[in-house]
Amino acid sequence: EEAHPTLSNLTGRIDHIASHGVLATNFRLIKPGALHRANGGFILLDARALLSEPFSWTALKLALRRGEVVIEDINRLIGLTSTISLEPAPIPLDVKVVLFGDRRIHFLLAALDPDLAEHFKVLADFDDSTDRTEETERLLARGVAGILKREDLRPMDRDGVGLVLEQAARMAEHGGRLSLSIDQLRDLLAEADHYARTAGQAVISRADVQKALDGRIDRASRVRDRLREQILEEVALIDTSGGAAVGQINGLGVFEVAGQPFGRPTRITCQVRPGAGKVIDIEREVELGGPLHSKGVLILSGFLAGRFALDAPMSLQASLVFEQSYSGVEGDSASSAELYALLSAIGDLPLRQDLAVTGSVNQHGQVQAIGGVNEKIEGFFDICRARGLTGTQGVLIPAANVEHLMLREDVVSACRDGRFSIYPIAAIDEGIALLTDCPAGAREAGKEYPAGSVYRRVEVRLRDFAEIRRNYAVTGSASNTRQNH
Repeated sequence: EEAHPTLSNLTGRIDHIASHGVLATNFRLIKPGALHRANGGFILLDARALLSEPFSWTALKLALRRGEVVIEDINRLIGLTSTISLEPAPIPLDVKVVLFGDRRIHFLLAALDPDLAEHFKVLADFDDSTDRTEETERLLARGVAGILKREDLRPMDRDGVGLVLEQAARMAEHGGRLSLSIDQLRDLLAEADHYARTAGQAVISRADVQKALDGRIDRASRVRDRLREQILEEVALIDTSGGAAVGQINGLGVFEVAGQPFGRPTRITCQVRPGAGKVIDIEREVELGGPLHSKGVLILSGFLAGRFALDAPMSLQASLVFEQSYSGVEGDSASSAELYALLSAIGDLPLRQDLAVTGSVNQHGQVQAIGGVNEKIEGFFDICRARGLTGTQGVLIPAANVEHLMLREDVVSACRDGRFSIYPIAAIDEGIALLTDCPAGAREAGKEYPAGSVYRRVEVRLRDFAEIRRNYAVTGSASNTRQNH
């Protein structure tokens, strides 16, 4: 196994010395390389280290293509004059080469170097996580014990190991899986050991592990804290009280600084008027919205057409925007929040401002899973807690994300005590009913939506827009005729 291969230690070396101004060498200075030592067996190479060393990747491909190892000077390999006089005979090569590393390196090599498929035909893509069962928990706990012993760290108590397992599940972003990122767990254990040593403890406790986790967040929290201060000082406008507003909702986004993600609420607003049936994404118009976000907004038009434009053309002009957003917006995780704001603006129905929303939506109104659900919930919870929990505040998440929940203990405790709530939502109908305290409504065959429902008010307003457009078209045409005469 060669962890850091270079051209010389792959193919061997010929050293030469200078004596009285004259270059000299002899066969005793010939040294075998990694390929020589592995000949007839296997060699494992770190792909990142191999590619980091100049010409090592080229030398490896040449050796595999020729089927022999040639000890040669690097100058000759790149076409320069060589001063080495010894030329050992090539040695037949029979070796199995295994490259290991990040899958992104493989994807880049596959895209940029067609020789990869010629020499490396077997791909083994290992998963980053495993199912969380009693057996895998036991194995990971044994792995933690092995790391502690190998790194000469203090032993850890049962509760501490339990928190490490919880963190492994959080790293996997799934309550039913465990991350296999041993390097990150090793770093966590080393930090926890430091706190235990500083406190003069013989055993690492759960509190030490928690302190290590909190320390990681605190060290990378400058941007998070500044954004939170802006909200608490009402520089960035986010309402978390029990009020309600038309065409306005709290969306949730995730930012990442130094490998530490954190959630932040963002106000989304919508304005509507009679028009040609277009939903305008202001972020896209000013080139701040990415393609996935733009796709999410375009899906809203499909939802409206499928629900309300069955017997008349859509006569709506709507504009959606992330307020006080001065950087790029990407992803479709806010599309359900944008749809709620759009329905609220059309139906003139106020939305609760003590709730925040995340989740994408399809054209049939089904709410779909998103990433970063834990950080998004915790980001809104932190703002609500700083202002004072009222017991009515909460977050709407896709029902499909329930199995991904691995929340902080303070959030779990608040939910358990009824001071904060998390609502799993499977369809837009459920979410709009919760946000407006009004039933969404279901259309029966050949009939209108029931009176008093959200969708009835939306449908009536859209018909009013269509009538306004129709009347304007007639009066505008008559006016043009008079002017022509």
